Amino acid sequence: MTSGYTLYGRPGPVFEPFRSTYPWVGGDLQTVRNTLSWLPPNFDTKRQERLIFPMNDGTGDSLLGLLDKPIHPTDLPLLILVHGLTGCEASRNIMVSAAHFVSLGFPVLRLNLRGAGPSVGLCREQYHAGRTQDLATVLLDIPDTLKRNGCAIVGVSLGGNMLLKFASDDAESFGVRAVASVSAPIDLKAAQKRIMAPRNFVYHRYLLNRMKSDALALPHDKAVTAQTLDQVRSVYDYDDLIIAPRNGFDGAEDYYAKCSANSVLGTITVPTLLIHAKTDPWIPLSMYLDNSWPADGPLTLIISVDGGHVGFHGAGSPVPWHDRCIGRYFIDLFAA
Repeated sequence: MTSGYTLYGRPGPVFEPFRSTYPWVGGDLQTVRNTLSWLPPNFDTKRQERLIFPMNDGTGDSLLGLLDKPIHPTDLPLLILVHGLTGCEASRNIMVSAAHFVSLGFPVLRLNLRGAGPSVGLCREQYHAGRTQDLATVLLDIPDTLKRNGCAIVGVSLGGNMLLKFASDDAESFGVRAVASVSAPIDLKAAQKRIMAPRNFVYHRYLLNRMKSDALALPHDKAVTAQTLDQVRSVYDYDDLIIAPRNGFDGAEDYYAKCSANSVLGTITVPTLLIHAKTDPWIPLSMYLDNSWPADGPLTLIISVDGGHVGFHGAGSPVPWHDRCIGRYFIDLFAA
């Protein structure tokens, strides 16, 4: 039986083999599985705590996080989950991941980025793929009792790119011991071209409609925002007319160039696990294979034969394969 994945870079623990579970075979079905078939995990509300993180940058914005505590305290670090584009603490993949990591003994903070989920009513501005200072502010503001064992961070999709950018800038000084990314668009331009490809028409319209809704939920001049959104016909337009001017970039191309993580992977020094699938319909495999992955560096890359975009629904367990790999990677690392 083959492993179902290829490992690049620093050798890691032996991960479980990956084999798609029927009928969720192929990149598209793996990607949409949580939309079509999903059983919400159970959380004990008595072991949950709402945290608020003021941004202290003059905007008056605050981020909200939801802390899920394990039944029994452990010496494991605080695990922070960072969602993807148009996501939040209640995203299905984030909830499933939180439940799994809590079951392993991690305290888990589901962080809502600026203007996402329940943070939307507390923010004037919006997150983007390179807004790493927000994560730094949160890490500095986490109570010492929560980060006494340090932190580990998992970023999904767009949140994964933001996390890798953050990790390239002295993450250890913030108490970060390790990071992991899942299906991260480390080349934003290549990802933009792929999502706008004709075969991804349905995905593109779905994402664009959600992005427009997110923009209208923020307290900018809604008439001006609506007028601008009337000109937005694509993800590129959205990045060019909404994200770039609101965040000081000279258009979408400048935003992509300055915020893509692939150019800074070589400066990351913390142990890092990256997981991607050959069949991801949104993120081209080439952006990963075009990078070098030295065996003596801190980065471990896993490319699975299937899994789609943040899917990885494998045979043998209801827990997505990427969550099991990350759990194994962190437990092995922190037990050393």
